[in-house]
Amino acid sequence: QVQLVDSGGGLVQPGGSLRLSCLASGRTFSNNAMAWFRQAPGKEREFVAGISWNGGNTYYTDSVKGRFTISRENAKNTVYLQMNNLKPEDTAVYICAASNFRGYGSTTGYSRLASYAYWGQGTQVDVSS
Repeated sequence: QVQLVDSGGGLVQPGGSLRLSCLASGRTFSNNAMAWFRQAPGKEREFVAGISWNGGNTYYTDSVKGRFTISRENAKNTVYLQMNNLKPEDTAVYICAASNFRGYGSTTGYSRLASYAYWGQGTQVDVSS
């Protein structure tokens, strides 16, 4: 069993930065592929970024490439999402997710909701002037 706690959200101006954290509990955290999703009001949950079990592979949705960076520090049971140059369209609840698999061979695999067995509670990110 893996339990996830998301944190780090808040209100930020366009062009600003935030770093989200996902703290995981469970003996097999280091074997789990991880991801961040986001959901805005009235919209479906969408994939943002994914990372393989050892951080060797990372994947991003096109709209955040070059601005967001996903990373993990397995010794601390933590996954991060560094968000730079934030835009109003980034406003959403950001949710951390963990898979029972070590990774996937494509962005498609990482982006599927069904790839993940565990979800955090979400943290709100508001980008506004």
